[in-house]
Amino acid sequence: MIDNDNFEQNLDRLIELCQRLKRDNQALRNREVGLLGERSQLMKKNEMAKQKVETMINRLQALSAEQ
Repeated sequence: MIDNDNFEQNLDRLIELCQRLKRDNQALRNREVGLLGERSQLMKKNEMAKQKVETMINRLQALSAEQ
């Protein structure tokens, strides 16, 4: 009887742990999706800023060459 009770307690703890790990895993997956989206947006903004800086440099070089 004692072994059966102990087994049931261990099983309940294991089920609880499994459920918690599933929730944690889902939360981490959701966070990963959000971070990947944010990364993509930042890369696009970075590329746009790079193009603007390159355009400004080219304009400055053209102005400098005219003088």
